[in-house]
Amino acid sequence: MMLSSILVLLITNPAGILTEMISASTKALNLCLQLCAIYAVWLGILQLVDASGLSEKLAKLLRPFIKWLFRVDDVETQKAIALNLSANILGLGNAATPMGINAMQKLDDGTGTANFAMIMLIVVNATSIQLLPTTIIGLRTSAGSTNPADIIFPTLITTFITTALGIVLVKAIDKIKERKNEQS
Repeated sequence: MMLSSILVLLITNPAGILTEMISASTKALNLCLQLCAIYAVWLGILQLVDASGLSEKLAKLLRPFIKWLFRVDDVETQKAIALNLSANILGLGNAATPMGINAMQKLDDGTGTANFAMIMLIVVNATSIQLLPTTIIGLRTSAGSTNPADIIFPTLITTFITTALGIVLVKAIDKIKERKNEQS
């Protein structure tokens, strides 16, 4: 795509290639800095949540749901999953990644294949219900949107539907797999 853009610029405006490349690089760097600021704030808040013990309370509150959804009994794993889910619910996307990696490492049973809980975590993270899509709001703000929060309600609806559908499909496929194993 970049090569085709450069070729088009060579034909239409050869003198503008360097100017456009520098302009695009500046815009990309500004966007990265704005996103870094957003992530720094939310990662700091999540660090405070963890340090204050609120993450343990959150894990305790979510424990029945996490236990049902992921079939996990380990308290530390439930805490890691709860932090990851919380970050995703707040729409932090990339800021939730370190917590997701930590949860995935705790779910790893050492067999080298993804187990049910790992697959469920991937699906829930990929579809993640977002009450407040902060990253998208930040992107829309940096792009100059007049009302960047207009997407909250549509985002909530679509992420709820996709997460519910993902959970149903993973559970259905797991049941089919269990039946197949019982018949073998």
